[in-house]
Amino acid sequence: MKLLTILFVTFALALLGTWIFQGKPDFLFSGNLGMGVFILFTGLSHFKFQKGMAMMIPDFIPAKMFWVYFTGILEIAAGIGLMIPSIREVTAVLLIVFYVLVFVANIRSSQRNINIFKADYTGPGMRYLYIQRIPMQIILILWTWYFGIYLH
Repeated sequence: MKLLTILFVTFALALLGTWIFQGKPDFLFSGNLGMGVFILFTGLSHFKFQKGMAMMIPDFIPAKMFWVYFTGILEIAAGIGLMIPSIREVTAVLLIVFYVLVFVANIRSSQRNINIFKADYTGPGMRYLYIQRIPMQIILILWTWYFGIYLH
């Protein structure tokens, strides 16, 4: 849930900043900046916690480290794409698809008690999925849809 704090604080600061410098809050910019910064942090985490992230990938998928790094790069690119008006909508659609696909990996991670930070099996398990991950995924998908597609 720490990452959601990044999303909300960035959004609030951007609203305040646009209100101070433009005379009115810019919800479109602020919402996309919040998600952009959020997804940038998650993308960078693929390079810091790569072993734990690789443990989330099903055994039948080869080249796990490639996929960890590749998805990290995709997340960073998505954060940038949300800030470019001409590609914002397509970025948002792809990001929503990505969030749905990542949720499958989170189910596996919870079932196996994977702790991505320690790269071991001491994670919080299914409790994390139900209490934190599902609500967070819903927020991320709705946020991305609202600011990246609906308001666009």
